[in-house]
Amino acid sequence: MRIGLGYDAHRLAAGRKLVLGGVTVPHEKGLHGHSDADVLVHAICDALLGAAAAGDIGTHFPDSDPAFKGIYSIDLLARTQRIIKGKGYRIINLDATIIAQAPRLSPYINDMVAKVAETLNLVAGCINIKATTTEGLGFEGRKDGIAAMCVALLDELSP
Repeated sequence: MRIGLGYDAHRLAAGRKLVLGGVTVPHEKGLHGHSDADVLVHAICDALLGAAAAGDIGTHFPDSDPAFKGIYSIDLLARTQRIIKGKGYRIINLDATIIAQAPRLSPYINDMVAKVAETLNLVAGCINIKATTTEGLGFEGRKDGIAAMCVALLDELSP
């Protein structure tokens, strides 16, 4: 068994869609970044890559590469799964937290779980996604940005 931790944060910006867990969430601002800036999926990718001792999202999908400009981060998650499978691991479970003062995310959590599960070919029960606020503290509390963290548990593939 191997465990990995992932974290990502992006600032909110006007004129962008807010995509979290592969789901477009209605909001007046979206996350700024080279890709769709999906902090949840980026944290999941980093947790998976870390558990497999396979570097990080920036190593595999650098923001200096025009091929990843505007990419749907769910596509990066699918590629990440292929990387960890190639290293001989399978996903046991994921536990992730989104940190955002706004918008209210609870109505979208089940859709995020379903999208991540579908992408990783897992049952939804292997994935837990939750959201919290910071009670007005920090950049998330000021509504300047959104962060996410994830813990991933991997096991060796059966021979």
